[in-house]
Amino acid sequence: MGSAVSLRRFPSLEERPAALRVCRLPGVYAPQTDTRLLVAQVRHEVPRPGVRSLDLCTGTGIVAVAAALRGARATAVDVSRAAVAASRLNALLHGCRIRVLRGDLDGPVGRERFDLVTVNPPYVPSQDARAPSRGVRRSWDAGRDGRLLLDRICARAPGLLTPSGVLLLVQSSLSGVAATLDALGRGGLRARVVERRTEPFGPVMSARAEWFAALGLIAPGAWTEELVVIRACRS
Repeated sequence: MGSAVSLRRFPSLEERPAALRVCRLPGVYAPQTDTRLLVAQVRHEVPRPGVRSLDLCTGTGIVAVAAALRGARATAVDVSRAAVAASRLNALLHGCRIRVLRGDLDGPVGRERFDLVTVNPPYVPSQDARAPSRGVRRSWDAGRDGRLLLDRICARAPGLLTPSGVLLLVQSSLSGVAATLDALGRGGLRARVVERRTEPFGPVMSARAEWFAALGLIAPGAWTEELVVIRACRS
């Protein structure tokens, strides 16, 4: 990064996740435990320079940054203009090159195929059956079962991967881990959970705890969820 760029120009500069400095613009999802889990897995999956990676629902772009720092030719996609801007700033901040595209899921990459596809999608169940069209809630709300994006990702993932490609996806136990594994399996991918982490509810989940309990997603009085990272490949 050239000397003409001052870190003071980057708002909300934080030392996370996993020692990566993160610039987060207003309205962009703040990296949390789910992001850190995904970054840790990416560091295991990019063993050589030149692999082609794609990060969908990229947010701050920090997962794509982690791949690029390991030598991947990284692409990041998000529907949010603020997320696209944040991703470009974080690439600049870490001195790496990332192709950042704006659009819905894999729409901007057409028929391209990738060695690694990573996704930290919106997965929080919401009383609104439709996804928000704007605002920060678009980063987490995903319909009444939390699967508005997950089902689409599972359907499209096989077509995004090279023959030896790998998908890494993080989600909550409240949005149907078994459903994700089954959907990926129907698409010809072998999928398994490679990481689990129990986390206390944050403000968004806490505000919906009674509704989650009424739906049977959690036991009454429970205030935790399990985050999982799913790894899928063809063989």
